[in-house]
Amino acid sequence: MQKKKVLPIIVLSQFFCTSLWFAGNGVLDELISDYNLKTQALGHLVSAVQFGFILGTLVFATLTIADRYSPSKVFFTSAVIAAIFNLGMLWEGNTLLTLVGSRFLTGFFLAGIYPVGMKIAADYFKEGLGRSLSFLVGALVLGTALPHLLADSSLFTQWKWVIISTSLFSFAGGVLVVLNLSDGPYRKSAQQLKLQAAFTIFKNQQLKKAALGYFGHMWELYAFWAFVPLMIKTYQELHQVVLPISLWSFIIIAIGSVGCVIGGICSEHFGLKKTASWSLFISCLCCLLSPLFFYQPYTFVFLIFLLIWGMTVIADSPLFSTLVANHADGPLKGSALTLVNCIGFAITILSIQLLNSFQGLYPLTWIYMILGIGPIVGLWALNKK
Repeated sequence: MQKKKVLPIIVLSQFFCTSLWFAGNGVLDELISDYNLKTQALGHLVSAVQFGFILGTLVFATLTIADRYSPSKVFFTSAVIAAIFNLGMLWEGNTLLTLVGSRFLTGFFLAGIYPVGMKIAADYFKEGLGRSLSFLVGALVLGTALPHLLADSSLFTQWKWVIISTSLFSFAGGVLVVLNLSDGPYRKSAQQLKLQAAFTIFKNQQLKKAALGYFGHMWELYAFWAFVPLMIKTYQELHQVVLPISLWSFIIIAIGSVGCVIGGICSEHFGLKKTASWSLFISCLCCLLSPLFFYQPYTFVFLIFLLIWGMTVIADSPLFSTLVANHADGPLKGSALTLVNCIGFAITILSIQLLNSFQGLYPLTWIYMILGIGPIVGLWALNKK
């Protein structure tokens, strides 16, 4: 296959498959109503996907699956299985426990989609990897935001069609990869199973600094994405205005794809570390200044603030992944990316559950300042001598 066709295929496939990620969030109000759940179900369902992804990435990394087997076949198999478990939300006898189980298993097999997609890109692109991963993470962002758009669309009068559609998207993405992409020219296969090999990556100091920056970024990212609808709802109730929450949630999350592309282009001029640091710094300011924007009366100012936050909160993600890939040992590149993802997503559970617990204790306009801790730590680690 011509190399110029490779990236569009990976990007489109990632977009289709990662629509599974927030499929539950996009129809959360309907899930709460139909299955008699409490509002705290938001944090639990998001955390279930994250925890499943964590365990999945740990298994994939420990068994070096993406390095020992064809990444395209791993991607396809994971996409199909994740799509099947996503359909578990349709069972009429669901309780919070069974919904959490369905989301957990979906998240487990997402571990064979997102980091493996980055591995496929790294196998095809040696030069310009930063820009390539920027498009790839941009696809993840759009896929993550898609359920909110589907839920807002008049074409989906029943919430179950949102779930069915995201599963069909995932199946299509898996088929697209396995039929069109063979192993990349820069792939180095790890022939033997070495259970502890992936954990040696942190002996590399440059990779360690990039990973710590990524971990600080992840503390903020998924908590922000998960609580965007609640942020909009909070402002709406505080100022007695009417906003289409699902539509604006889609726009605020999806604009991160633009941030990824801009970040990738800027990194070629200013360097990966400097561009990532600036993105992390701006999103950190958004966390710390968020109460001011909740209380100001102009709706368009609040929405512009969220759009800026939505762009910068994710723009550094592909840059950190590129730094990790560049510093990782060739045969273990896939496992390094997967393991760093694993730890990063473990951190997201802590911040999501922390915000979840703060909902009933503190004003909703102030709780998002806590997300600034991650970027502060990430900036320190990334730029220390």
